[in-house]
Amino acid sequence: MFKKLSVVLIISLTACATSPTGRNQLIFMPDTQMDQMGLQAFDQMKKEKPISHQAKFNQIAQCIVTELTQGMGQNWEVVVFEDKTLNAFALPGAKIGVHTGMMQLVDNQDQLAAVLGHEVGHVLARHSNERASQETLVQQGMSIIKQTSYGQNPLIMAGLGLGAQYGVLMPYSRTHESEADIIGVDLMAKAGFDPTQSVTLWQKMEQASQNQPMEFMSTHPAHATRIQQLQEHMPQALEFYKQAQAAGRQPKCR
Repeated sequence: MFKKLSVVLIISLTACATSPTGRNQLIFMPDTQMDQMGLQAFDQMKKEKPISHQAKFNQIAQCIVTELTQGMGQNWEVVVFEDKTLNAFALPGAKIGVHTGMMQLVDNQDQLAAVLGHEVGHVLARHSNERASQETLVQQGMSIIKQTSYGQNPLIMAGLGLGAQYGVLMPYSRTHESEADIIGVDLMAKAGFDPTQSVTLWQKMEQASQNQPMEFMSTHPAHATRIQQLQEHMPQALEFYKQAQAAGRQPKCR
């Protein structure tokens, strides 16, 4: 047991990283392994989920991601899936999926840039790696506790499980979402997309979404929270936008 505890402590003390926003992170999974898992998962999705053949959707999504990731040195693959739900996702290995439902919700390239910038933000901040590292550490900790006298009490173990879920994993997921919002709005502004449209997007999402769980019980921030955070950050994003416009960055992905 002491050997396992030592391993957990060593991981906790030595696996520190910093996100693009300056937030401290716990990351110890190899990025190459995460990229390989992302590639495999994306290939499987393309086999199982119907892919949209609407040229307009695919062209605009790829155009926007190309603008957002200019200079990053990666070839990002973007696939539009035939799915009416309002969703998009990103995977390690520079893979992005967006549903036709989301494509139909947005009014312009700037709103879609807010969605896709958010997803690129998840990848740049290594959120998948961070979440996998956190879950691994929690599992190790629970395994150690099970070997003690406390681990023989099912009520204590159930309480610890609930505490890990709502006290560690879910709040971090909300942190990831909020951080991806900020990274994404900065990316879109630097690429020449209008960052104020990110607020409009989430206002539209708020209107379109039904029965969202309470923020405490959800892995995503409440729409009102996201909108407030974006509005607070908007002066900085608008400065990036002004600089991009002056530099001639005026994307035309319409």
